[in-house]
Amino acid sequence: MKKVLGAFALSSLLFTGCASIVGNPNQTLPISSTPSEANIVIVDETGKKVFKGITPTSVTLPKSDGSYWGGKSFTIEISKDGYATTKIPVKAKANGWYLAGNLVFGGLIGWFVLDPFSGSMYTLSPGEIESSLGDQTAENTGKDGSISIVLLQDVPEELRSKMTRVN
Repeated sequence: MKKVLGAFALSSLLFTGCASIVGNPNQTLPISSTPSEANIVIVDETGKKVFKGITPTSVTLPKSDGSYWGGKSFTIEISKDGYATTKIPVKAKANGWYLAGNLVFGGLIGWFVLDPFSGSMYTLSPGEIESSLGDQTAENTGKDGSISIVLLQDVPEELRSKMTRVN
């Protein structure tokens, strides 16, 4: 009986990946903004829109595309009228259960077979989105020769060389 239990335990370790055992193929990301009630659009690495909503919210995203070593990546765009739009990249990265857990429990099969397919080996980073939307940069869109006054920090770097000092 001890040999049977030992063989079962050994085969369990050989044929499982540690991240696949303790991990999850999806991850829930809380998303908030200041000010709240901003629009959210999430697109994946293929350009496919996967979520549209309003802050604050939480969204559950897959960590893998299902292919071998297929970690997902997303771009979260947060926007609100009168405020600058923010784009935040979210990327899948190998987690500690995959890196260290397979060293102890999963072995080579966990590292190279099971975990790379399941998506459980990844953690989406950042794991929480908190965005402060800045005031929208003023633009001189008038054709009447008017002047816009903005803070230097709000002028894009590529336009600073075109600025003229007035005092």
